[in-house]
Amino acid sequence: QVQLVESGGGLVQAGGSLRLSCAASGRTYAMGWFRQAPGKEREFVAAISWSVIRTYIDYADSMKGRVTISRDNAKNTVYLQMNSLNPADTAVYYCAADTQVVLPGQRLYKYWGMGTQVTVSS
Repeated sequence: QVQLVESGGGLVQAGGSLRLSCAASGRTYAMGWFRQAPGKEREFVAAISWSVIRTYIDYADSMKGRVTISRDNAKNTVYLQMNSLNPADTAVYYCAADTQVVLPGQRLYKYWGMGTQVTVSS
């Protein structure tokens, strides 16, 4: 069982930036970020997965150029840097993880965090 703890959410003005963090309690080989705005379905944001020989990074088309996902293996932590935020980015952001490699496009994860609220004011 892997537990995930997100942090870094908060209130930011439009045009601003935030960096979300997700710390995993155990070893994982894939971690991703999703978000859910009020009244909308959960949607994929970004993900990173790694094997011995390769790292895979996956971004939602709508987020490319504004977000960067990265990892710190020593800390079992993944980060999501978000720039040029706008009110449409307001949502609860969820971290997800798996103990197996998740290839770009698969976007299926076994473990989920409780979420962190991101609010972008206009």
